[in-house]
Amino acid sequence: MYTSFAQVYDRLMRGVDYAAWAAFYKDLLLEWGVAPGARVAECACGTGNLTIPLSQTFAMTGIDLSEAMLEVAIPKAKAHGRDIRFVRQDMRRLALHKPADAVLCTCDGLNYLMTPRQTEEFYQSAYAALKPGGVLALDVSTPYKLEHVLGSNTLFKAEEDIAYIWQNEWEASRRRVHMQLDIFAREKDSYRRIVETQSQQAHSAQEITAGLEKAGFEQITLYGDLAREAGARDERMHLMARKPFTEET
Repeated sequence: MYTSFAQVYDRLMRGVDYAAWAAFYKDLLLEWGVAPGARVAECACGTGNLTIPLSQTFAMTGIDLSEAMLEVAIPKAKAHGRDIRFVRQDMRRLALHKPADAVLCTCDGLNYLMTPRQTEEFYQSAYAALKPGGVLALDVSTPYKLEHVLGSNTLFKAEEDIAYIWQNEWEASRRRVHMQLDIFAREKDSYRRIVETQSQQAHSAQEITAGLEKAGFEQITLYGDLAREAGARDERMHLMARKPFTEET
C-alpha cells in the first residue's frame, strides 16, 4: 500500500488547504497550553503536508507506517528549509526518545484503524508517549462523510497531468467504506496507471470519547471541520484530550 501512490499523492491532494488545516491545529495546541518549541509527534504524517508548516512553531517529529510516504516527506522538508525528524513507526506502538508535549493523529489516521482493539492500542500508545499534562489532538472523517459523501459512489477527477476514477463501496454492517482508485499520472508523453485500494472505518464522536476516557484521557473536547462547533453534516471532526497532570496511583 502507498508505494506508487506516495509518488503522486501530493499531485492528487494539491487542492487541499493544508495551510488552513495546520493553522487550525496550531491554534488549538497553543490554546491548550502547548508552547512554541514544544515537542510534538505527528502520527500518520504522510508526505509532511501538515508537519512542515507546524514545524515553524513546534519541534516536530513525523511518524508514519509507510516508508514510501516518508521518502517523499524527507526531501520535501529539506527543500522548505525545515529540520524535521521523520520516523517509520506503527502509531499503535509509539517509541519516542523523550515524552512528547503533544501527539497528533492527522489526515484520517484513525479511520485506518479498523477494530476497537486497534483504536484502543493507539490511545494507550499515545497516552504513554505524552508527558503528564500533554495533549492528544486528532481528526477523522465523520461517519456522515464515509456513508453519505463517499458511500457507494464513484467519483472522477481530471487535470492536465493526472486523473482518477474513485470507486467506493459502503459496507453498512461494519460501518466502513472500501475504496479503489484508478489513477492515471502523466509522465512525459504517456500515462502511468496506479491502482490503490484502501478501507476506512467510521468512528463516532461517542466511540472515540469512550475510548479516550478508557485510556485515561480527560478534558475531551469535540470540534467541527476546522471550526469550533461541530455540525451534523461535517465531513471532518477534530478531538482534543489531555493526559492528567497527576496520574492516580
